[in-house]
Amino acid sequence: MPYLIVDIFELYRELDTHLMEDEAPSRFLRDASFLPEFNQFPFEMLHKLKKTEQSPLHHPEGNVWNHVLLVVDRASEVKHKSNDPRVFMWAALLHDIGKPDTTRLKNGRIVSYDHDKAGESLARKFLVFFEQDEAFVEKVAQLVRYHMHPLYLLNNLPFADIPGIKIKTNITEVALLGYCDRTGRKDSDFRKEEQNMDLFLRKLDNAKGLKSRNNDSH
Repeated sequence: MPYLIVDIFELYRELDTHLMEDEAPSRFLRDASFLPEFNQFPFEMLHKLKKTEQSPLHHPEGNVWNHVLLVVDRASEVKHKSNDPRVFMWAALLHDIGKPDTTRLKNGRIVSYDHDKAGESLARKFLVFFEQDEAFVEKVAQLVRYHMHPLYLLNNLPFADIPGIKIKTNITEVALLGYCDRTGRKDSDFRKEEQNMDLFLRKLDNAKGLKSRNNDSH
């Protein structure tokens, strides 16, 4: 283990640095996940991802932790496109933090209904433990809350909260996170997912609801 971590607060600071500076933050995350601090609150929320399985059809990469590591690296590649890279990178890390509490086996399939809603609350708890900046915490929590909306709109599912996503997030940030979520798995079609996110933004722009915050820094 190349990292000497004194306590969970130092681990948080180290993680924040690696998320912002590393080309592949997954390298630090993979090593850090074996530290004893990773079993303490709130890092235990991330540790649980290792034991949370996913549908092999949609996630051939395996458990949620494997997926998150891929998403974080993909997010690092595109964070220069984000209006707020720090918010974006933390949202990428925490986007599926609600899956351990919501994953079930239903009719032989692994499902995680409402993990986005559960994740909003857990992401807030995780960051509030360390972070005094309420605006930062809330921006991350809302990206986690709405990260499934590209899937909802693209598949015409009835779960989308159009007014909410337009008021509480920057929809281009949601699309960028959605792209990383979709390509942070094996056998991804990058061009197709780029087109899907463009389509998501067009559908959202045409959807009935309030004007989005697409042009501000929220």
